[in-house]
Parts: sequence; C-alpha cells; structure tokens
Amino acid sequence: MGGKNKQRTKGNLRPSNSGRAAELLAKEQGTVPGFIGFGTFQSDLGYVPAIQGAEEIDSLVDSDFRMVLRKLSKKDVTTKLKAMQEFGTMCTERDTESVKGVLPYWPRIFCKISLDHDRRVREATQQAFEKLILKVKKHLAPYLKSLMGYWLIAQCDTYTPAASAAKDAFEAAFPPSKQPEAIAFCKDEITSVLQDHIIKETPDTLSDPQTVPEEEREAKFFRVVTCSLLALKKLLCLLPDNELESLEEKFKSLLSQNKFWKYGKHSIPQIRSAFFELVSAFCQRIPRLMKDEASKVSSSVLLSIDDSDPIVCPALWEAVLYTLTTIEDCWHHVNARKSVFPKLSAVVREGGRGLATVIYPYLLPFISKLPQSITDPKLDFFKNFLTSVIAGLSMERIKTSFSECSAVISAFFECLRFIMQQNLGEKEIEEMLVNDQLIPFIDEVLKDPRLQDGQLFDHLAETLSSWEAKADMEKDDETAPNLEKVLLNFWERLSEICIEKINEPEADVKSVLGVSNLLQVLQKPKSSLKSNKKKVGKVRFADEMPENDKENEMCVSSEGENSESSKLMAEPPPSHNGLDFISPLRKKPLEDLVCKLAEMSINYVNEQKSEQHLRFLSTLLSSFSSSQVFKMLLGNEKQTVIKSKTLEIAKLVQKNPAVQFLYQKVIGWLNEDERKDADFLVDILYSALRCCDNNKERKVVLDDLTKVDLKWNSILQVIEKACSSSDKHALVVPWLKGDILGEKLVTLADHLCNKDLESTVSSEPHFSERWTLLSLVLSQHVKNDYLIGEVYVERIIVKLHETLSKAKELSEAENNDSSVSFICDVAYNYFNAKGCLLMPSSEDLLLTLFQLCAQSKEKSHLPDFLICKLKNTWLSGVNLLVHQSSSSDNQSTFLHLSALWLKNQVQSSSLDIKSLQGLLSSVDDLLNKLLESEDTYLLSVYIGSVMPNDSEWEKMRQSLPMQWLHRPLLEGRLSLNYECFKTDFKEQDTKKLPSHLCTSALLSKMILVALKKEIVLENNELEKIIAELLYSLQWCEELDNPPIFLTGFCEMLQKMSITYDNLCGLGNPSGLLQLLFNRSGEHGTLWSLIIAKLILSRSVSPDEVKRHYRRKEGFFPLTEGNMHTIQSLCPFLSKEDKKEFIAQCIPALLAWTKEDLCSTNGGFGHLAIFNSCLQTGSIDDGELLHGILKILICWKKDHEDIFLFSCNLSEVSPEILGVNIEIIRFLSLFLKYCSSPLAENEWDFVVCSMLAWLETTSENYALYSVPLVQLFACVSCDLACELSAFFDSTTLDAVGNLPVNLISEWKEFFSQGIHSLLLPLLVTVTGESKDTSETSFQNAMLKPMCETLTYIPKDQLLSHKLPARLVAGQKTNLPEHLQTLLNTLAPLLLFRARPVQIAVYHMLYKLMPELPQYDQDNLKSYGDEEEEPALSPPTALMSLLSTQEDLLENVLGCIPVGQIVTIKPLSEDFCYVLGYLLTWKLILTFFKASSSQLRALYSMYLRKTKSLNKLLYHLFRLMPENPTYAETSVELPNKEPKTFFTEELQLSIRETTTLPYHIPHLACSVYHMTLKDLPAMVRLWWNSSEKRVFNIVDRFTSKYVSNVLSFQEISSVQTSTQLFNGMTVKARATTREVMATYTIEDIVIELIIQLPSNYPLGSITVESGKRVGVAVQQWRNWMLQLSTYLTHQNGSIMEGLALWKNNVDKRFEGVEDCMICFSVIHGFNYSLPKKACRTCKKKFHSACLYKWFTSSNKSTCPLCRETFF
Repeated sequence: MGGKNKQRTKGNLRPSNSGRAAELLAKEQGTVPGFIGFGTFQSDLGYVPAIQGAEEIDSLVDSDFRMVLRKLSKKDVTTKLKAMQEFGTMCTERDTESVKGVLPYWPRIFCKISLDHDRRVREATQQAFEKLILKVKKHLAPYLKSLMGYWLIAQCDTYTPAASAAKDAFEAAFPPSKQPEAIAFCKDEITSVLQDHIIKETPDTLSDPQTVPEEEREAKFFRVVTCSLLALKKLLCLLPDNELESLEEKFKSLLSQNKFWKYGKHSIPQIRSAFFELVSAFCQRIPRLMKDEASKVSSSVLLSIDDSDPIVCPALWEAVLYTLTTIEDCWHHVNARKSVFPKLSAVVREGGRGLATVIYPYLLPFISKLPQSITDPKLDFFKNFLTSVIAGLSMERIKTSFSECSAVISAFFECLRFIMQQNLGEKEIEEMLVNDQLIPFIDEVLKDPRLQDGQLFDHLAETLSSWEAKADMEKDDETAPNLEKVLLNFWERLSEICIEKINEPEADVKSVLGVSNLLQVLQKPKSSLKSNKKKVGKVRFADEMPENDKENEMCVSSEGENSESSKLMAEPPPSHNGLDFISPLRKKPLEDLVCKLAEMSINYVNEQKSEQHLRFLSTLLSSFSSSQVFKMLLGNEKQTVIKSKTLEIAKLVQKNPAVQFLYQKVIGWLNEDERKDADFLVDILYSALRCCDNNKERKVVLDDLTKVDLKWNSILQVIEKACSSSDKHALVVPWLKGDILGEKLVTLADHLCNKDLESTVSSEPHFSERWTLLSLVLSQHVKNDYLIGEVYVERIIVKLHETLSKAKELSEAENNDSSVSFICDVAYNYFNAKGCLLMPSSEDLLLTLFQLCAQSKEKSHLPDFLICKLKNTWLSGVNLLVHQSSSSDNQSTFLHLSALWLKNQVQSSSLDIKSLQGLLSSVDDLLNKLLESEDTYLLSVYIGSVMPNDSEWEKMRQSLPMQWLHRPLLEGRLSLNYECFKTDFKEQDTKKLPSHLCTSALLSKMILVALKKEIVLENNELEKIIAELLYSLQWCEELDNPPIFLTGFCEMLQKMSITYDNLCGLGNPSGLLQLLFNRSGEHGTLWSLIIAKLILSRSVSPDEVKRHYRRKEGFFPLTEGNMHTIQSLCPFLSKEDKKEFIAQCIPALLAWTKEDLCSTNGGFGHLAIFNSCLQTGSIDDGELLHGILKILICWKKDHEDIFLFSCNLSEVSPEILGVNIEIIRFLSLFLKYCSSPLAENEWDFVVCSMLAWLETTSENYALYSVPLVQLFACVSCDLACELSAFFDSTTLDAVGNLPVNLISEWKEFFSQGIHSLLLPLLVTVTGESKDTSETSFQNAMLKPMCETLTYIPKDQLLSHKLPARLVAGQKTNLPEHLQTLLNTLAPLLLFRARPVQIAVYHMLYKLMPELPQYDQDNLKSYGDEEEEPALSPPTALMSLLSTQEDLLENVLGCIPVGQIVTIKPLSEDFCYVLGYLLTWKLILTFFKASSSQLRALYSMYLRKTKSLNKLLYHLFRLMPENPTYAETSVELPNKEPKTFFTEELQLSIRETTTLPYHIPHLACSVYHMTLKDLPAMVRLWWNSSEKRVFNIVDRFTSKYVSNVLSFQEISSVQTSTQLFNGMTVKARATTREVMATYTIEDIVIELIIQLPSNYPLGSITVESGKRVGVAVQQWRNWMLQLSTYLTHQNGSIMEGLALWKNNVDKRFEGVEDCMICFSVIHGFNYSLPKKACRTCKKKFHSACLYKWFTSSNKSTCPLCRETFF
C-alpha cells in the first residue's frame, strides 16, 4: 500500500483504504447484497430488493454492523474470525430492529462464508447465525429459501464442532417437529444447490484460482462435495414421503449423470463414504429410482466390496445389504463368480484387513441374501467360504486383537448354523460342515491359547445347545434324526481330537489347557454371549421357509434361532453337578469322553508321574466331580487304608470312592517332598470333598487329615482356596471353626514366636509360609466373622504380644532376623481386615507396637526397616480404633495407657534430641489418625491425659539449670540480690534434654495437630501449653553458650514449625497475656522476659499490653516478680508511664534504713527500676539525676560500710553486692545520659568510688566464679571504661566545665591507678582462665576490662610494673622492660577471646613506632660483612607469627586460593585468624615506622622466612569477592561506593553486630597496608605465582585497591613537606603522574614517573623529560636506577626519589659506581661501594659481590677477572 507520507500516483485523489476498495468493488461486481445482480454463485439465491447507492444501504444498516459486514468480505482469516465473533456479540447485545436491518445482506454473506476454507471461521459463522436467529426469530422466514441449502451443507460439515454449531442453530430456529416442514418448504432450492455442488462445481469455480493455492482449492472442493452428498442424504431422510415424489425428476436427472456414479470410485475416502451412505438412503427412500438405475447401482456398490478403507467400509457394507434387498436382480448386472466373490474371499482371508469388527457381522446377512442360482454348487461354495473365514483367523493381527478375533469366530458360527439349518438332511454338506470345518477349526484353536479368548468355546456350546434343543423339540419332524446324526458325528470326532491331545507322555501344555477349558465350557455353557453383541443393522431378511414361521425368522443381530436360545437361557444355572441339567444328547458322550480322558491321565500319572496329566486331572475333577469318575480313577486297586485310622474314617472310605481316592492317592502326592506347587492337588481335595454327603463327613475327613497327614503349606492352600471362593468355603466351615485346627494354629504361633530360642529351625521358605498362614487366619473375614474361632484369634494375638515385649531386650543383630518383622506383617493384616473389632489383647499389642516405634533406636535396638514396618502396623491399628463405632462408650485402653506412657517418657529427663524427635513424629502420626475420628472429644481427652498438673510443671521449671540468668543480669534487663545458681549443666548429663523442654515440645506438637480441627481444650490448657513452650524457648534463647544439643533442639522445633509465631496465633491472645502477667508478677524471672519478647517480636500489640499495667500502684510494694515485670516492660513504656514509675521510686529512695537499702522493696529494687528506665535513655531531667546522685552521696556518708571499697567479697552478703551493682550501674548511666555539669564533690565521689571498686575487683579475682561477683567486676570495669572514654574524648571547651585540677588528677593519678590494677589483672585472668569463650559468663568482665585497657596512654604502658618475662637465647636489641612487655602481651594475641586480642593489639600498636629506633642504634653491627644481611622484626612477634601460621595452615591450607572462606564469628578459627591478621597489622605498623635501611633488612628477613607469601595466599582466601559496605551502595548511587579499602576498620570490643564483617574487613585492611608498605615484595610474589592466582590477584587489586593506593600516593607527594636541595617534585592526580626536576649547576634533569592501572603490582614506568648536560649513557643508567629503586625498594615514591637523588649527588661528589649494579648507593641496604679489587682498584658493594660470586660459582673480579682477595 505504501507509507502515508509518500508521493501519490498521479490521478489518485484519495488515500488507499481497503474498506473503500470493497465498496467500489461492490459497485462494480455486486457482491455485497443489496445491489441488483448476481454474485459469484451459480445458484439463484433469491433476488435482493434494489437500493439506490451505497449511502442508502448505510442508512438502513447500523454503522457498527456495516463495519463488521465489510470486514467479513476481507480475505484475511483472523480478520474474518474476529469480525464474525463481533457480529455474534452485536446480534446478542443490539435491539431487534437494528439486527433485522442486517437480514437482507446476511444470506449472501452466509452462503459464501459458511463454505470458508478455515474451520474456525465456519464454526464461528454458525455460532453467530444461532445468535442472529435467537434475536430475529420468525423474521428470518423470507430469507429461508436462499439460506437453507447452505445451512444443510453446514450441518454435514466434516469439522464436527462446526457441524454441531449449525445443528444447534437449526434447532434454535425449528423445533424437531417442525424441521421436516421447514425442509419441505425449501426443498426445491436445497436440491438445486446440492445438485450444483455435486455435478457442476469444480475446484476452480468454488475458489478464485488467482488468489487461492491449488492444494487449498482442491481441499475445499472435496469437502464441499462430501458435505453436499451427506446433505442430500439428510434431505432424503428428513423429507416426508409425500414430498419426495415432487423431487423425483430432479433426483432422476442426478442419478442419470455419470459424474455422480464416479464418486463411488473417487480417490478421497470421505467422498466414497458419503456416496455409499447416499446410495443406502436412496434405496431406503426411493427404491423405484434405484431399480431403474439397477446396473449402475449394482456395479458401483458390489464391485467395491473389497474397499478396505476404515472410513468407507461401514457405509459400503450397509449399501451392499440395501442393494441386495432393494434390487432383486442385482446379480444380473455383475459377474458374481469372477468379480464379487474373489474380492470378498480375498478380504475375508486377510481377516478383514483390520476391519473385522465392521465387516464380519455383515457376512451372515450377505450369504443369506444370495440366491440359489449364485451359490450352486452349494457344497463347494460354502466350503470355500467357510475355509476363507477360518483362514482369516490365522492372521497374526486377528490373534492379537480380542475384538477382531471374537468377530471372526462369531461370524463363523453364525454362518455355520445358518448353512446347517438351510441344508439339514444333505449328508455331504452336514459332514463337510462338521468334519472339514468345525472339527479342524476346534483343533486349530486348541493349539493356540490366544484364539481361545475369542469366546470360541462359548459359541460352540451355544451352537450345540441350539441343535440339541431343536432335536428335542421337533421329535415328529425328520429334522430331529438328522440333527442327532450330526451331533453324534460331532462327538465322535471331538473325542478323537481330545484324546489325541491328551494321549501323549509329554502332552503339550497349551493343548491340555485348551481341552480342559473346552470341556468346562461344554459342561456349563455361559449365558453371557447375547449381551456382548452389538446390533449391527436394521435390515430383516426372510429365509426360504414360510414367512409366518417365526421360529426361523432371522435377524442380522442373531447368531441363530432366537426363540430356542432364549428358552435355553431361561433354565436355572447349572449347579456343580451340572450334568443333570444337560440335554441327554450331550450328557452321555460328554461323560464318556471325561471318563476316557480321566482314565488315560491317571495311567500316565501312575506309570510316569506326569505332572501335566495330574494338572489336567485336577481341572477335569473340578468340573466333573462324580463318584463314577472317582471309581474310574481308582480302577481295580484294592482298598489299602492305613490301619491306624478311626472306624468312622474307615466306613467313609468304604462308602465313598472319592474319600478312598483322597487317602490312597492325593495325600501321597501332597506330601511328596520335591513338590513345589501343590495348588492343583488341593483342588482335587476339594473335588473329593464335594462328593461327600454332608458337612459332618467333610469335617471328620479334614480333622483327621489335619492331625497328621497334611503339612502346613497344604493347610495354608486349603484355607486360601476357601477364602477365594464362597462355595469352597461352605464345604469347610465346620472344620475351620473347629477345635482341632484352632489348637494346631495356637501351637504354631507359639512355635514360630519362640523359634529364636530353638536351635533347630526348619528351613526359611517354609518358615515364611507358616507366618502367612497365621496372617491369613487372623486377617480374613467372611461375612464379618473370623475364619477360625474367636477364642483362638485372641490366644494367637496374646502370643504375638509376648514376643514383641521381649524384643526390647534383644540386640540389633538379633532383632534383624527375629520374628518382629513377621509379627508386624501379621498384625498389619489383622488390623487392616474388613470388619475386625479390637479385643483387649490386640489393644495391648497395639500399645507395644507404638512404644517400640516411638522409642529411640538405642533403647529398642531395632533396625530402620523394622521401625518403618512397626509404624505402618500400629497406624493401621489406630485407624481401626478410630473408626470403631463403640469407641465413645468406653475409653480405649490403648489411648489411656499410651498417654500415660508418653507423659512418663517426657518427664523422666531421659530423652536426647533424636529420641524426642522420634517420639514427636510418632505422636504426630497418632494424633493425625485420631483427627479422622468423628468424635473430637477423643483428642481433647488424650491431650488432657498427657498434660502435667501445675505442681508438676513447677517442679520441671525448677529443675532447669539457672545459667540463663547470666545474660539478662549482664545486660541489666533483670536485677538480683540473692544467689540462685544451684543447678549447672556440668553436673548433669549434657546429652539429655531437660524434662520441661521435652514436655512443652510434645504438648505444643499435639495442639498444633489438634487445632487443625477446631478442637476445644478444657480449663485453658491451650494457653498453659503455649506459655510453657514460650518459657522453654526463652530459656534456650537466654543461655550464653548453649550446648550443641540445645541448639539442635531449637532447630528441631523450627523444622516442626513449633515456633513463637505459629503458637501465638493459635491461642486466645488476651487470655495468654493475662496468664503470662500473672506468672510474671508471681515469679518474675523468665516470665517477665517472655512478655518483653512477645512485644518485641510484635506478636502482641502495645495496646493489649497496656491494659495490664494501667494501674502503676498495683506493682508496689515491690516483690521480685513486680520488679522484673517493670524492668522487662521498660523498653516499651512511653515517657509518661516511666515518669509515673519513677515518681513511685524517688520518695522510696530517701527514707531507708541500712537494712532496707539492700532489700527488694527498698533501695535495691527502686534503684534497679530507676536504672532500667534510665537505661532506655528516656530521662532527660538533669536535676532529678543530680538529686539521686546526692542521695547516693548521703548513703555513703550514713552507711559507708555498705559501699564495697577495697574489701574482700567472700564475706559479703548477696544483698549488699546487689545494691552496689545497682549504684555502680547508675553512675555509668549517669555519665552517659547526664548533660548538665557535675560539681567538684560529685566528681570526687564518682572517681574515687570507681577506683575503690576497681581495687575490690582486682583483689577478689578468685571469686569470679560467683555470678554476682562477676557482675560486680563487670560493672566496675564498665564505670572505669565510661570515665576513661569521657576523659579521652574531652575537648577544650568541655574542659571549662570541669573542676580545675580534675584533668591533671585524672592523668597523673586515676588513670595510672586504673591501668596499674587492670594490666596485671589481665595477665592474671588470661593466665588462669580455662574456658576462654567470649560469650561465656565466666569471661563477662573481660569485655569491659579490655575496653578500658585500650585507653591506656603510651607512657603508662612503658612504665608498667609487670614481672620480668625474658626468653633465653632471644635475639633482641630492646631494653628489658620493653622486651618483657612484648613477651607478656604478644602471646595474648593467640588467646581465644576476642576482647583480649583486640585490647592487646591496641596496646602493642601504641608501642610499635617506639621499637625500630633500638635496631637503628645497632645498625652498624649489621655491616657489609654478612653476605645478605637480614634483620628480624621483634622476635616476640615473629615467634608468635610462626605458631599462628601453623594454626592457619590447618584452617585454610586445604582451600584453593581465590575461594572465599567465611569464618564463623567467635568460633575457634575466628580467634586464630583474627590474631594472625592483628599480628600482621602490628608488623606492618612496625615496618612503616622504620627507616629505609632497616626496612631493607626486615624485608630480606621476611623474604627468607616466606611469611609474607603465606599471608598473601591467606588474604585471598579471606577477602570477600565484593568488598563494598552493604548499606552504602543503595544510599549514594552517584558517589564512589564505600569499600573495606576506603573505610578505616574500627575494632570495637563491645560492638558485636558487625562481627561477620570483622575478618573480611581486617583482611582487606592488612592487604592495603601490605601493598602500601611492602609493594616490592608483593610484586615479587605476584610475578612468581601461578597463572590462576596471578589473574585473581591482578583483577581484584586493579578493581578495588589500585585506585585507592594511587590516590594516596599522589596525595602524599602533593602534601609532602619533604624538601630536597636542588630537586622539585610535583604530582598530577588525574593522570597518575609524578614529575621530578633535578638541577645542579648547569645540569637539568626532568623525570616523569607514571603509575600503572594495577599499581603497585605492575611496574612503574620512568620516562625522561628534559635533560641538559648529561651524557646519553649516563642518563640511561640513572633512568634505570630510578626505575629499579621504585620497583625493588619497599617504600613510597618520595622515598625512592630521595634515594635516587642521594645516588646522583654522590656521583657528582666523585664516588664511583659499583660496576655490578651501576649505582653508587645499593638498592637494598643503601650502602656505598667499599670492597676494592687489589688488582684493578675498582670498588663494589659487598652485597653485589656476594651475589656475583654465588651466581657465577667463581671468585674472580667482575672487571679484571683476577682472583678477588
């Protein structure tokens, strides 16, 4: 079409528009209805009234409809589809009038679009049409004639949804009664349209050849033809008879067209099928016309008889039958022998070519319609025909398909019976049918079991029955003797083939099976054949007999004479001795045959022990168990019954041949050892029992056999058979219920259960069979009753229970093959049996099963597979219990006892995590089963039974160890003034969980399950359980270092979703809170913390809590409970509430006596509450704070002995300790929160008290294990720390507010006092401490003490009073007091407590800059004499480092470089890594403080020890991949992100939230220092590392470190205060360049130093700027020197430049270069060339010479090659 803005073609005045194009087209060609003229259809679709101009159409049709109609004429499928859907919607939504406006244009559109190629469009069209019809209803009438033809075609659409939509529309327009009328109204128009489509249309006239591809055109044409043929059939079927005549002419013209008859041979199967359907319809409705066209019909239909297309076949065969019926002389027009029969024969021989189920049912009607003239000679014709049918059966395809096989067999017998009936009396044909067809056919089938599935034997039986019935009924007629002859002949021949099959020593298994099946069916014919047949057609045909003889009238669907067969069916079904009801014509030959076969079989069995014949005999006897047969089997054998048998048995044997056979033969066979499968012998036993006269006789025989003769497996099979069939069961009921069997089974159970104790155990397979037997008699029920007597069931279960109870004592190995597994199977089957009711003994068994499953493996010693089995078993038992109807009457003993057992288990404190987990999962299973019960009361009673009472709960709470108090005490959340730490984990077994935890977990699990159904628990059990669980959880949470089993317990609860949130959501929140507040007020302690936890975790809203503390007076007088409750609530109270509490406390603080000061309701308690309020930082009233400070000063005046200054705490009562702790705590908080300045006396009180308390702390080190003393030490150090921090951070303007001499006093006296106490204390504590975990309460005071020590000034550190600690043989230049300090503190970097490590680091950090000067003074001693002089950094640090390196090798050695290791905070590894990194930080600090010359010596030492290489490898395991600060990246997107390299590390002792980042940040910090201070060594390491590490290091350093370092390096140059005489240095930050200009006299040298992007790893490039007055060679040397210095010396650029300048200066002073390194000053040790050659007098550096000699292996002068002395 072209774009909108393109230049238009000349003369084209309006833009392109497909809608307008359609309009113009309509004007020219008239395809839009509304214009005079015809469209593209040949048929006249009615004349549409003319309307002048398109505009007038538009005025009649609604504008939206107009748009849609336009879209419908488009070619695009999607457009049409959417338009049609839109049209349908509009028809529904618009009013009737506007829809009626569309009607004139609808027929033309409908007729075109209903044939559209796209099936979705066709479907949508019919759906839209239905909506249109529903809207306009009868107004459609004027347009019907133009629509109806296409509408009928649409109803026959090959796309089913479209067809059904068209039918729906048709039914919406006309109810079924009116439809023929409507069709008749339009019949002429319809016929015209259909005829045109069938005869005139071609693919090219239906579609436009220019636009539609050929394939699509043809497809559409074929579809339209198919639909038109079917529509014509529909028209014929729907039109009333009287209307048909008027159309005859039109039909005649159609039938006379050759084109029409060619459709029968069309290549498209759908068209052929439609054609044959139409032919059938014509035959049915207008037979006259068909007779006129007889030759065309006959040839077109009959000659297509071999068309084997599945689409065509059904229609074709229907047409064949209609043709034969309608056109009597059809055979005159086709040659049956040459054209039709060979084709038919071919199809039938090939088994119908996969269409047997369609074709074969038509064969009988077909041959019955063949006239005599065609079939002569009959014998040959029928013989060939039946032979073909049988041949079809041998096709592999037929054998594998049941339905096809059945169809062929059914057709064979139908035809056989028909031919027999037609030709009775004709001997040849009779013999041919039986001898040549039927018998060979049976013989064939007997060999192939697959063919026996096709119901052949049933058809045979039915055929025989019909002949026998006929022979019986028509005695007078000559039919009877003929039939009798046929039957006699049949039986003779049948006997022959049966005997032939059986009479072989190695009889073929399949044939034997076939014979036995055949005989069974012949004896008891099944009557189910009729129902399986489908009705095939409705054509009736009469045979040659008189029409009125109804008996012989046949129908396509019958297999013979209906009436006879139905009479046969009406007989009662045959009983087991069914021979009485069988026609005498069959009874005798059948019995004779059976006897012959039986005799033959028994001979084979007796002589050759043929198993095959014995099996055959078994099946024979099960159908033919009569005395006669048993006599035959006994033959001439004498009676040889064993003497020992009772008289009763002997009589029976005498009387009954069956019993005799049983004793003489069957028992012998059953007891043969090698016999594996005795199943069929048991069948013979049942056959013999059937011949007994009554049940009493049977019981006598069976009881006798049970005692001695029958083995266990035989008894099992007898019982199994009885269970599988009701008539067999009826035979043996008295025996099953009898005592003999019962007692025998009880003995068996006893024997099986105790088999472990016996030495001789029968072989395994029999063993499991016996268990199966037990299981069977317990679990099988017949009519809701046990198989055996109930007494015996009970006794067997008791035996099983006893055995299970013993299983606990056995070891796991013994249990592995014990009887537990079998007992489980038996019990499982017993519990699962239908109709089983629990007995008392089975409830005991159930309880034992449950206990075994719920106990831990350690106790029950059962392997996993058994536990799994046990679980399934007891669950099935509980299932039975729950669904028993009578459960409500009496409480089940199992439930009662299991609840008590559970209660006992959890309260006995004997469970570890695993056992608790097992117990909980068992309880979970149990309760989920109980939930299935209708009786919800069951579950609440069960939970009630497990629930302890209040005193039991209290006892369990008391037994929980008290260490949980440590953290709340330290954090000041609770206050105590008595010792309550009696129990401790140390005394208990640390694996077993406390009973309180187990009980609360169990009950919580139970209520979680119970509340799936709204089960109501009595007397607030729910709230109590939740409260107790919260108690357990809070206890676990408060412990400092919970043992592993407790963390495991919490994880287990999480997994089982027993959590705060899940449970708090369950109960009634206000009831729970009330309970918690009551308990908190009563007991305080953990209950108070739970309330705080609930508020904190937002499980409870603050408003709910507020209700409980509205009355403040209710909390006073103070008890411990009230005090703890207020303390816990403090963080959540509003300022007003806190003020009210404080208002209650203040007056109380003023008026106490000495005793009252220490009591809870006195000074201690009120001060504690005040502290808690103050701790949350909400008291900003300076006067109030000063007032309380004054009260404290008064207390000191009045009762100084209460204040524990410099005293021994062993005698002091806990009450006094408690009050001191609160006072010290107040002073710390006071310093923190008080903004107004203190008076001098206040300062004196605070500072002096602090020092005095600290002395007490220091003196009472031995008592730190007492919690309150530990707490006292903590708060004392805290106060010292607060003061140190205060004075450390005091600014000048703050000094003005302080008393005059305070600062100087602090520095000279107090600070000195603190550190002189704490430094020795640190050494003492760390020397003696065993448990060094930072979080343990024993080390609580380490944190504040160490933090205080970080404030120690350097001079006080240097003047320490520590005992001397020197190491023999330690090389050192340090004075003794310094060396002692190092030796004392450095090892503490290994101490396993972070506070100590950090404090030591801070102290040593202050020392490091002092140390190098001592080495500097001794530098002369490290002369040039040494080959490669090296000097160790402080030995104390280096020896520590080597220890740490070994430790780190264990932690990190196995991890590849570059894989990041996360170290768990506060673990042992954490302390090792922390100490290692801090040690390196100290070494690097020391390194930085030393001079260039010393640095060279130290770095040489580090290179020798390879320590630095190890460090770098470790760093790349510890530094994070992305070292950015987590929180900053979000806030400042445009700034450079903060990383661990840009931010300084704050090593805080108190702050633990950043612990996870400590190691990564510290590692980054160390890497940064290393790169900055030892660049040359890092470069050396990097260059020598393997490629993978090389790349990792390069990437990381370039990305995160280089920028920071370059910037610092450039900045340091810019800000450097170092002045060079004759050299100026400038730096450019943006280009990373440093420019140095050196001038001396007239010489000017300019150097440009360029830093690389991966600085300092890459080499620094030195480029030359100006150079005036220097020779090129000399210039190159100097450039090389500077480059070497910057690359190989460990220092900054300024230091490198200084060294280089020094070198150049020396050169100008006249000192000669060393001729090895071409430099005056040595790059590493900064020495001048001193060693001179005696021969050439040149001087060299001693280090250079050493290297020269070692690398060349000679000792000659490098220049003159003379020996160097």
